[in-house]
Amino acid sequence: MRYEIKGDMLPSVDVWLDAGESVYTESGGMAWMKGDVQMETSTRGGLLKGLGRSLAGESLFMTSYSCQSGTCLVTFTPESPGRIMAFELAAGQTLICQKDAFMAAQEGVQLDIHFRKRLGAGLFGGEGFILQKITGPGLVLLEIAGDVRDYELQPGEVLQVDPGHIALYEPSVDYDITTVRGLKNVLFSGEGLFLATLRGPGKVWLQSMPLSNLAAKIRKYIPAKG
Repeated sequence: MRYEIKGDMLPSVDVWLDAGESVYTESGGMAWMKGDVQMETSTRGGLLKGLGRSLAGESLFMTSYSCQSGTCLVTFTPESPGRIMAFELAAGQTLICQKDAFMAAQEGVQLDIHFRKRLGAGLFGGEGFILQKITGPGLVLLEIAGDVRDYELQPGEVLQVDPGHIALYEPSVDYDITTVRGLKNVLFSGEGLFLATLRGPGKVWLQSMPLSNLAAKIRKYIPAKG
């Protein structure tokens, strides 16, 4: 299997499959394909696992695309402007991702739900308790809103972030929520009452345009009915 990401802020990714290779995505995730490709849609692991994925922002059903002969092409596109990131995960290697980050993966990659351990992080983190847990081995493609910045945090090093800007992080990173200090900061800074605290060691990836920010900006230009 090989892939090529094309485009900048409105990208697509071509996945080339040889005979016997396959890739899976959520239902409706494929943009176009060519060659002798066989599609198979299922709950991938059973109904309960499918329901769990739906809580983490993915569809109940997943679709596999298998190349039956020759070389096949399957192309995927993101749901919003941003970046496509590819990770070659080793066996047992895990990433914790925001809802809706998963785009497609090789068959060996496991997509599960991840619950935040701390009550405050779940209640006030902006994205709820449930995230996506992606475990190798294999290639996984993720979609990130806006551009991407990454930081390698040393043990004990802290990064404070608006929760909506967190795209993904390694499981060694400790995630918690802290309150913004100072009444004027809370009322007039525009940053809200809570910030996410990411404590190393581990790597984090941040996104420049959370979907909630983009939706709020677009909403201003939608004429009110009546």
